[in-house]
Amino acid sequence: MELSTHNLVLDANSAIDMQLHTTNSDGKWTPEQLVDYLVGERFGMVAITDHDRVDRTAAIQALALEKGLPILVATEFSTNWRGQAVDTLCFGFDPDNAKLKALTTTIRQQQDANTRQVYEYLLGKGFRVDDKPDALQTILDMPTARQPQALIALLSRVNSDRDEASVWKVLEAGGAKFMTNPIAAVVEAVHGSGGVCLIAHPGRGQFWPIFDPPMLDDIRGDVPIDGFEAYYPLHSEAQTAMYVEYAHQHDLLTSAGSDSHGNNRQPIKYPAQNSRKLLERLGIQVKV
Repeated sequence: MELSTHNLVLDANSAIDMQLHTTNSDGKWTPEQLVDYLVGERFGMVAITDHDRVDRTAAIQALALEKGLPILVATEFSTNWRGQAVDTLCFGFDPDNAKLKALTTTIRQQQDANTRQVYEYLLGKGFRVDDKPDALQTILDMPTARQPQALIALLSRVNSDRDEASVWKVLEAGGAKFMTNPIAAVVEAVHGSGGVCLIAHPGRGQFWPIFDPPMLDDIRGDVPIDGFEAYYPLHSEAQTAMYVEYAHQHDLLTSAGSDSHGNNRQPIKYPAQNSRKLLERLGIQVKV
């Protein structure tokens, strides 16, 4: 497979964004729409990190070469660590690696089973869900990251008296989950295929833990993580400074990503120098 980032050289201020999502997972724009936007905005390089997808890598690289926009081989694995959800950004891996394919297959099988379970629970509790005869199959045909959201949308649409928060409580009672793989298994597989792994949005909170230095010490004691997404739109300036300093102290990699899904925020033009060490690890030169 020909890589769009082969022999790539970027200026220090070249615009990059290393966390973007498309309809291949839970984004709102197609890969073609996203890439056309990025080309129009003169991005120098990006990473499309659709959740738990390695099977679309060849198609994304072909699109990147067609449009003249370098795109890193990347995905965002849905992982867990000590009982908590910890999304993991992975770059530069071999998409044909058998262990990586097995991990994505596991997520697919588990999420499909969970969707069926929740759907049957709703039927058993007397909720109106069958607004269309093929409602369940339509959801099962979706990427795994979209399935819980699709259940929320379905139940909200046919039970319009309920808000999204109350709908999610109903789904949780039925066992609804975003399925994950153990972070150690993901890191082992990615490292074995030549890639690197970084903790996504470590200071975001909400459904994810907020990592401070002691927690970063803990996870690094359990798993040989390569770094984290220091630059993120929901991080405070103090958090960003702390993550950058921690990475410097421990010789770790940092990335910069918007986490744009097309309906939450636009891609962000981070300077390539913010992720210099990561890019150089991946064979991309960043001019001084």
